[in-house]
Amino acid sequence: MNKKIAYGIALILLLVAPQVAYPVFLMKVLCFALFACAFNLLIGFTGLLSFGHAAFFGAAGYVTGWVLRDAGWSFEAGIVVGVAVSALIGLVMGMLAIRRQGIYFTMITLALAQMLYFVFVQAKFTGGEDGLQGVPRGKLLGMLDLGSDMTMYYVVAALCVCGFALIVRTIHSPFGQVLKAIKENEARAVSLGYDVDRYKLLAFVLSAAIAGLAGATKTVVIGFETLTDAHWTMSGLVVLMTLVGGLGTMVGPIVGALVIIALEDKLGDIGNWLADVSHLDWFRTLGDSVTLVTGFIFILCVLLFRKGIVGELVSVFGSRRASDSH
Repeated sequence: MNKKIAYGIALILLLVAPQVAYPVFLMKVLCFALFACAFNLLIGFTGLLSFGHAAFFGAAGYVTGWVLRDAGWSFEAGIVVGVAVSALIGLVMGMLAIRRQGIYFTMITLALAQMLYFVFVQAKFTGGEDGLQGVPRGKLLGMLDLGSDMTMYYVVAALCVCGFALIVRTIHSPFGQVLKAIKENEARAVSLGYDVDRYKLLAFVLSAAIAGLAGATKTVVIGFETLTDAHWTMSGLVVLMTLVGGLGTMVGPIVGALVIIALEDKLGDIGNWLADVSHLDWFRTLGDSVTLVTGFIFILCVLLFRKGIVGELVSVFGSRRASDSH
């Protein structure tokens, strides 16, 4: 199927989705999908495994929430400031981390993100363990009331589509081709005269900014921000989303985010249904075992679906086309 047709169908589904599903749930999925796509830009197309992306997601959420609630700024200004702060944090973290490779890079991003997490624990403006509560949605351009879930959904959808389009444009640009070359063979990219560290830093900052857009938008949608979004487990969750959907694919992270968020949100209902069908009451405890279930999914993906859902589908259909052509 032509990519333009596929994107067109996806856009139509996006427009009609709130008519058949709860808008707040859909907005949450969209925010996490954008977060996963931002992470995939770094690991799937640049080859850098960051375990500190929760820092950008959480920082943007806190800054945007504070700006909207306490400073009284507009919705647009809150989102822009949140993204700018995430990009700045990404610049600082990136300048420190890209000097190392492999597991050392990953550990540095994790350490820096946890340092920022403890700043959020102690800072007064974050509310500490109580979180930042009562974040208003405000109005878009001072006219469109975002208090309506339907109105807010289409604004969030537009922001996420713009973020996704930016990632697609980046990947298919000359800059994106250099990133792919760095992932495939960094030594050769250096020998060709590319300033590899500069390209990796730019990719890191761009990924941080888009992750910040996702975090800032989520805070406005939900109306509060907590330490969970800045904890290292959130970095692990976005890794899981990307692996489940398909590492290095365009829509894989979106599918992965949908699967994981739907499981977290509907696991209790699934457990009750399984208990009714099988007459085994222990299934009713699934709703309290989200971490256990997501961990099991992670193990299955690593052992059986190495390419993720979308990656496996692409592989199967690609092999079929090859056999049909012969």
